[in-house]
Amino acid sequence: MTYPDTFEGFAVFNPSPETWSTVKKYEFTPKPFEDHDVDIKIQTCSICGSDVHSATNGWNKTNAYYPLVPGHEIIGKVVRLGPKVTDFKLGDRVGVGAQAQACLKCKICKSNNEIYCPHLVHTFGGVYQNQDGTETHSQGGYSNYARINDYFVFHIPEELSNEEAAPMLCAGITTFSPLVRNIPKELPEGQSKPRVGIVGLGGLGMMGIQWAHALGCETFVFSRTSRKKADAIKLGADQFIATAEDPDWVKKVEFDLDLVVCTANSAEGFDLNTYLRSLKIGGKWVNVGLPETPFTVSPRSFMANACFMGASHLGSHVEMIRMFKLAVEKGVRAWVEKIPISSDGVKEGLERCRYNKCRYRVALTDFDKAFA
Repeated sequence: MTYPDTFEGFAVFNPSPETWSTVKKYEFTPKPFEDHDVDIKIQTCSICGSDVHSATNGWNKTNAYYPLVPGHEIIGKVVRLGPKVTDFKLGDRVGVGAQAQACLKCKICKSNNEIYCPHLVHTFGGVYQNQDGTETHSQGGYSNYARINDYFVFHIPEELSNEEAAPMLCAGITTFSPLVRNIPKELPEGQSKPRVGIVGLGGLGMMGIQWAHALGCETFVFSRTSRKKADAIKLGADQFIATAEDPDWVKKVEFDLDLVVCTANSAEGFDLNTYLRSLKIGGKWVNVGLPETPFTVSPRSFMANACFMGASHLGSHVEMIRMFKLAVEKGVRAWVEKIPISSDGVKEGLERCRYNKCRYRVALTDFDKAFA
């Protein structure tokens, strides 16, 4: 089989407010093929909130580059294998998330924390330091092919469709990891289940609620209004709290939760000081949403219950495998709306994601037609 020297994808050329969602086909050269690389012919890529933040440069990254092909919730078939790849064969259905490379040698990587490796490369928006001394910009999954180190490629269970599995590769693992790392192993007398809060019901929250339920937690969902209550209950929530509709909402959960995973994508009007009161003594607040403006919080808020606040980034190789196993065992599925990939389709998908007009992920499909 002959392999293309260049790949093709739908790229954002200008992150301005007028053009951020306007994409055009763009031919690019992938990084040099190495011994542990896998080339994947892409079939499906779902749209993550990070795609929008990157398309608009909403995080104001000084090292952002354009043209940029977004996409890091990728499903496809293996079409080429490096000579040292042993876990995959040609034709395997596989997935790739938001990380494409790490050194895999440092103490961080060796502790199954490769997502925090200082040498990591994200699937798009990153820079590969090639063995020949050159650099290559990483481009994402709105493309015909992807080239990824085999450690960051995963078998997809046959029980999951492409569209059901794709969001798990970022939204899924991003919410799964902080749960399995922080759900308390021991509970006080009289408490039968860990009590976990999920803030926000979008692409991340949709997965987080299901994981918390599947992991045996009593699950509390926080959203501004009651509009998504029925969906939250269907996803596995035990309690739903509409924070904008009840000025005394925190009294229902004050000092009650072991862990809160916050998926909020906006800091506007977000009263973090009040939210922290929901945590037990020593409880944990973990951010996985990435608002473009900072939260504000007083140090005094931590003194009321000696709570801890932190963040989490994606999840490890080991956690990804465990996550897919749990999805099959417990029937966890992403809620997805499909759009065929094209310039117009990408534009529609990005805008629906940005303006919360999808329920709760958009998956780009029909790659064979777009890249015929």
